[in-house]
Amino acid sequence: MAGKNKNSGKSDPNNKTVAQNRRARFDYFIEDVVEAGIILTGTEVKSLRAGQASVGESYASVQGSEIFLLNAYIPEYNKAHLKMQHEVRRPRKLLLHKNQMSKLIGAVNRKGTTLIPLSIYFNARGIAKVELGIATGKKLHDKREATKTRDWQREKSRLVRERG
Repeated sequence: MAGKNKNSGKSDPNNKTVAQNRRARFDYFIEDVVEAGIILTGTEVKSLRAGQASVGESYASVQGSEIFLLNAYIPEYNKAHLKMQHEVRRPRKLLLHKNQMSKLIGAVNRKGTTLIPLSIYFNARGIAKVELGIATGKKLHDKREATKTRDWQREKSRLVRERG
């Protein structure tokens, strides 16, 4: 399929990003990115469509032969009946192909590797997706280097703009 980037939810203009983990690329080296479906209840979908969610403190964990998204915050949908409300930080099962799941489980079993959700978004068909990154933690000197290069790039672009 020409023009469709399967691994990036941000590149397609039809995708509506609901939540992003902006610190993930600063705190971790992202080795690979995988798109996963997510099992949600009705009120969770309504809350996501309203643009309310946070994945800043969340992570994905392997439990048996399945992968779950833990500690993701999706607030209660205030227009729903009290009996229909969902638990705000419940574990949510991620939907992946078997070969993707075995690849992620193998990556998590390596030392120092974790699964970090980079964003939650709705694809062109209106289905909620999670963009997972296979990540290793950065050391303090790596973070300083990233800050230094980012500041230099910002300064360089400012100088180029001033010169015309």
